Amino acid sequence: MAGAAVLRALRTLRPRTPVGILGRFPYPVECVLTPASRVLYPPWRTSTVRTLQLCSALCAGHNKWSKVKHIKGPKDDARGRMFMKFGMMIKIAVKEGGSNPDMNVNLAHIMEQCRSKNMPKVAVEAAIKSAEKAKPASQHMFEARGPGGCLLLIEVLTDNNSRTHHEIKCLLNKNRGMLSDGVRHNFNRRGVVLVPGQNVSTERALELAIEAEAEDVQETEDEEEQPLLQFICNMAEVRKVRASLEELGMQITSAGLEFVPRAFSSLDRDQLDAASTLIEALNNCPDVVRVWDNIQADS
Repeated sequence: MAGAAVLRALRTLRPRTPVGILGRFPYPVECVLTPASRVLYPPWRTSTVRTLQLCSALCAGHNKWSKVKHIKGPKDDARGRMFMKFGMMIKIAVKEGGSNPDMNVNLAHIMEQCRSKNMPKVAVEAAIKSAEKAKPASQHMFEARGPGGCLLLIEVLTDNNSRTHHEIKCLLNKNRGMLSDGVRHNFNRRGVVLVPGQNVSTERALELAIEAEAEDVQETEDEEEQPLLQFICNMAEVRKVRASLEELGMQITSAGLEFVPRAFSSLDRDQLDAASTLIEALNNCPDVVRVWDNIQADS
């Protein structure tokens, strides 16, 4: 009798099998979706149950999508922004000197920079054609001061001056900067030829500048903090200096026209971090083409 009572108790505890399942299978089929659902079953059940785990927390650590999302995604975004900036630079160059790179030195140099950054040739040609047919856009240079008193020139290309002015002003205010007239007088428009600076001593860099007939040479870094040598010359002498450096066995990273500061602002680490944040925010603005500065890290 006691055994019969136990059997009746077990039958009442056992969950009722769905009718639809019984209608399709000759024996009861039970499916557990999550560990939480096991509380419906008696702990002393001996039949095997296959559990389908839907919780993402137990996924393998080598998930391919996580790499695409967290590594490839940001790189693709940065590459897209870079190509967008090149397209804006092409528009400005075409507006200033026409769409023929043989007659437009600045456009020729920008196209070369596009090739060095692996921008597709089709995209470059499309940008030139788009610049020829584009609606009139205004090119402006905003003058500003940033953290530590550093000087900034912000080149923009926009079809809405009021909107762009408001966006630039807000970004400066949020990042310890402000618009300031007269900053442009502290920069000169010069030709600049960049070459890798690895294994090139200061003495050798000066010799190269003299032999290439450049006006000056300065040490700088690229986005990956790799050393570069910046040969400065007259705007009309860019091709000549470039050709001379190539004959001397130097590999050219880029060549073009830039704003070179007359004097540098020395910043400490905190000011340098704040200035870097400001410049990054400005570069992420869709209407901003380039940002020039006179920043020098305090040794």
